[in-house]
Amino acid sequence: MTARDQALERLLSGLDPEQREAVTADPGPVCILAGAGTGKTRAVTHRIAWRVLRGDMRGQHVTAVTFTARAAGEMRDRLRGLGVAGVNARTFHSAALRQLRYFGMRRFNGRLPDLVDSALKFTAIAAARAGLQTSRAKNFDLTTEMEWAASSLIGPDDYVSAIAAIGRDAPAPPEDVAKVYAAYVEAKRRAGVMDFADVLAHTADMITEDESIADQIRSQYRFFVVDEYQDVTPLQQRLLDAWLGDRDDITVVGDASQTIYSFTGATSKYLLDFTRRHRSAALVRLVRDYRSTPQVVGLANQIIGESKGREAKMRLELIGQRPDGPAVTAEVFADEAEEADMIARRCSQLIADGTSASEIAVLYRTNAQSQAYEEALASYGVPTVVTGAARFFDRPEVRQALVALRSAVKADIGRMPLLEAVPAALEAIGWRPDAAPSGGAQREAYEAVTALAGLAEQFLEHHRANPDEDGPEPDLEAFCAELSRRAAEQHAPAVEGVTLASLHAAKGLEWDVVFLVGLADGTLPTTFARTDIALEEERRLLYVGITRARERLQLSYGLARNAGGRERRLCRFLAPLGLGGFPRLPEPGAAASKPRERKRAKVLDCSGCGKPLTDARDRKLGHCADCPATMDEALFERLREWRVSVAKRDGKPAFTVFTDVTLIAIAERCPGSDTELASLHGIGKSKLDKYGPAVLHLVNGGEVNEAVAMCGEGP
Repeated sequence: MTARDQALERLLSGLDPEQREAVTADPGPVCILAGAGTGKTRAVTHRIAWRVLRGDMRGQHVTAVTFTARAAGEMRDRLRGLGVAGVNARTFHSAALRQLRYFGMRRFNGRLPDLVDSALKFTAIAAARAGLQTSRAKNFDLTTEMEWAASSLIGPDDYVSAIAAIGRDAPAPPEDVAKVYAAYVEAKRRAGVMDFADVLAHTADMITEDESIADQIRSQYRFFVVDEYQDVTPLQQRLLDAWLGDRDDITVVGDASQTIYSFTGATSKYLLDFTRRHRSAALVRLVRDYRSTPQVVGLANQIIGESKGREAKMRLELIGQRPDGPAVTAEVFADEAEEADMIARRCSQLIADGTSASEIAVLYRTNAQSQAYEEALASYGVPTVVTGAARFFDRPEVRQALVALRSAVKADIGRMPLLEAVPAALEAIGWRPDAAPSGGAQREAYEAVTALAGLAEQFLEHHRANPDEDGPEPDLEAFCAELSRRAAEQHAPAVEGVTLASLHAAKGLEWDVVFLVGLADGTLPTTFARTDIALEEERRLLYVGITRARERLQLSYGLARNAGGRERRLCRFLAPLGLGGFPRLPEPGAAASKPRERKRAKVLDCSGCGKPLTDARDRKLGHCADCPATMDEALFERLREWRVSVAKRDGKPAFTVFTDVTLIAIAERCPGSDTELASLHGIGKSKLDKYGPAVLHLVNGGEVNEAVAMCGEGP
């Protein structure tokens, strides 16, 4: 057996039969339908390595397209581990921009348009020129709509008829959107700039209209792999067709059941029609789920098994490969505040019991749900990472750490062994490996730098596993070069903190423990999902959320949005399943019971004038803003002093202890017992347990320093 044969045999070892089939499929069109957790990245990286190691081509002849810079970075790392270097693994936009910058100068007469980071400025200009009065929020909606139109290959002249044909809701009268769209295109042209959609369009135009450029690109890139193919847009497909020309050596990977980005123009039709478009295509299904326990997999299959529409025809029934785990739990809370408090408490307990914070996630339907969980987790001293917030390498503490590391390269520290040099260099910014501050912003910053430092060990381990790859043992200078590469590719490390993420942002990620929250009808599915097609996408979104969990999954919702508010129903996709802890639907054919009247918010009257209170702040205080308050000013000042001291000691914002409104309510009511204290707005069970004795001590005239001492540090 030759050395090459041995390398290929090692490459295939450990693959299951379906993965092996995908990896060894003949050159030409291949469609891999890969369910959640079935090892699709393993399959596609091994397929690339198989083609390269077999001698079909060099790594430089391969383009692997992913949808995030993180996924592209992970793919490159895996390929290097398989002995394959030089693969062009990038996002659509990154690959297109690179080609446009290389070839596009002559197309644009020597001056390539500048790329704008945000189109909002030009949307505002366009709206003004179109005679529309807008706000920042409306400009954001208009920008999103124009991005959808461009990605869908719909121009300003066709916009009105196009959205009428598909029944799409516009953020403004369609004729007005079309006017803004036309003015937006003109504003970019006058300013000599382009947006991200233009990058793809210009590159596709350049390749299709210039034969010499097309020949150069097609001779360089001969084999294409497209990940998450269910989420490509018509514009991205147009670029992909330009790259391919009349060739068909392409492998696509996708799962129609995870199509969740139609609002951006993404469509699963290219995945669904792949074997029709390429009659000779090989079709491989990956259904063995290595990520989640059978309990999680079973629930996921139940949810997606009821799906309808075209995507349902290609759905995969997953087969769990892991040992049994705990049952999926379901719970209803009184309201959203109680839900957030109890989830935060459980996260705190999981961490105390040994679960890494980075292996816990709280997932929700909309970003607006994030704040309640940020505040609740902060109150327990639990660090958080909000996915979708500032990119890792853009965070100020990370930039500061990179400066410290680079500055240390030329100093004596730079000559130390790498694992000694990194912590020594980071001491310059006050970071030490065993000196984590309490929860809050300081803890988040500390954990970000800790994640950066942790890459040094990974970097060293990779070198030792591949001793011939990079020469001598890497030093601090080599590590800084690796960090520069990662920063350029936005390949961020995992940060130690509970992840807070929307279901859309969670796509492609996974955790040991997942809390899937806010599962009330009207939130999931959202009230904006009015058509059958939109509702099916909401079902798939729930499916994506469920399949993020490896071991433990808890589902929950608040019966009311706010205390005393109207009662809500459970998510319609979960209601028929009869999960323990969730309300059950009536059995089919059962006698219809009298509809239960929805609970309404309790009517509160002003303690001064007796009029009903409607303003939220007035309801929290118990009186109208115009009625004289009975606040104990001295008590209020002691409460504020106590709050500042506790917050400063625990390293978190003061409002996470109690808000000003809650302090005012305490100073006005002067509660004399736990029961009276708990009746006030903003004081749930966790805060009652944590701060109740101290507050009552202050109400009874106690000293501030004594009250601070009564609050145990941390959760």
